[in-house]
Amino acid sequence: MTETRASNSVTLRFLAAPTDVGHSGSVDAGTVLEWVDKAAYAAAVGWAKSYCVTAYVGNIHFADPVNSGDMVEVEATIVYTGRSSMHIRTVVSSGDPKGGPATMRSQCMVIFVAVGEGGKPVPVQQFEPVTAEEIEQRDHALARIKVREQIVEAMNRQEYTDAGTAERVTLRFMAAPTDVNWGGKVHGGIVMKWIDEAAYVCASRYCGMDTVAVFSGGVRFYRPLLIGHVVEVEARLVYTGTKGMHVAVHVRSGDPKSREMDLTTYCLTVMVARDADGNSVPVPPWVPVSEEDKRLHAHARELLEIRGTAPGNRLPNHLLGHG
Repeated sequence: MTETRASNSVTLRFLAAPTDVGHSGSVDAGTVLEWVDKAAYAAAVGWAKSYCVTAYVGNIHFADPVNSGDMVEVEATIVYTGRSSMHIRTVVSSGDPKGGPATMRSQCMVIFVAVGEGGKPVPVQQFEPVTAEEIEQRDHALARIKVREQIVEAMNRQEYTDAGTAERVTLRFMAAPTDVNWGGKVHGGIVMKWIDEAAYVCASRYCGMDTVAVFSGGVRFYRPLLIGHVVEVEARLVYTGTKGMHVAVHVRSGDPKSREMDLTTYCLTVMVARDADGNSVPVPPWVPVSEEDKRLHAHARELLEIRGTAPGNRLPNHLLGHG
């Protein structure tokens, strides 16, 4: 009897609905991230044969918009496994459902961890690449591990206090039963949708125009967010390029009977302003004032430099802009 190799890839398909359309007239980045998380979860659970949780979402560039009525494909492929982690490359494509070629809209790396009873990590079957493409993707994932560790370390060194003077908004609400995932916690994709919404409000207030996400990186999930908990999503401007506004987003949650709020998720999102024709337009440069402003401004530059060392990764020039 020949043993067949377990499938390391899953493709989910969605029809982009009018209700998925955001302020920009196309599907919000947060909704795309929700689809990415679902596809990656399906690939992870299919491989691990156990419940899995989102641990990290790497750099995702939103190259072209997904429009209402598009047929959307999200391909999630396991390219590397650790002891209990699965590194999953996701590719989002969309096109006319009546036919014709689909266009790639974005891609990123998502890391899931297999967990057992009590939420403890459990070992997963090891993925062994066979084809030249699989080996290349595995090597790509391995090269990004060091870069990701540097990004997480740089983020952990920062402190955000009221001494900052930049544009800042905080959204507050309760995690609803409709936000639940298959493990009874808030779905990672829902959290990323909240992050996109807070970044949108912060960036739009700063520049006085409609904005859209073009990049999101370093989305790290520290702990699960529970249904019924109070949620705070704080977005703060930390840097501006010629057209890009870099927004740091922190998600905190806690029992409504307590005043304690724990950090659950953190990331950096880049937003751009667009005109009526959908073209990105320049934004006013933000000038740091306080010492904290200057430190976080330098932190954003440091993250750009770290990400620039990752294989195949580079932000467009207009997002770098002002030094």
